[in-house]
Amino acid sequence: MDHVNHFDTKATYWIMRAEYLVGFAACVVLMLLHFGDIRWWAAIVLFFSIDVIGYYPGALAFRRAKGGPIHKGYYVIYNTMHNWFAAAAICGLWVLVAGPEWALLAIPLHLCADRGLLGNTLKPFSIAFEPEPLPAFQAFVAQLTGRPPQRQVQVDRVEEKVPTT
Repeated sequence: MDHVNHFDTKATYWIMRAEYLVGFAACVVLMLLHFGDIRWWAAIVLFFSIDVIGYYPGALAFRRAKGGPIHKGYYVIYNTMHNWFAAAAICGLWVLVAGPEWALLAIPLHLCADRGLLGNTLKPFSIAFEPEPLPAFQAFVAQLTGRPPQRQVQVDRVEEKVPTT
């Protein structure tokens, strides 16, 4: 929101998502316009490597922890793979090694999809790796807006039971 208050309101959050949807649409249009020029195997590798390296290890650790804490390294890896500095570095190295190509649009396509379509941003250490309501934040929003807190949906963690015979 600003350099002193580090949060978004519902409206500013949706505006941020809309901005990323514009970036997502621009990537889609450019990829469609240059469909025949894209090395699709490279685009697919670039698109999915962000989550294969940056998201899936933390998501797996989170599920295995069953509500307990996970190592902060998973947050660092996620945030490293899902930021524009890393995207620029990867694209720059790719251009130096292999030359410029349209497949590189897969990287901003992924980042814009995460933020615009899914609403995911970088992950702070202080919250769960996967989205879960944070009661203190819900209370803060209620105080800020003067509205009662949103009804919380309790998410029960289901443990898989292995039948014994």
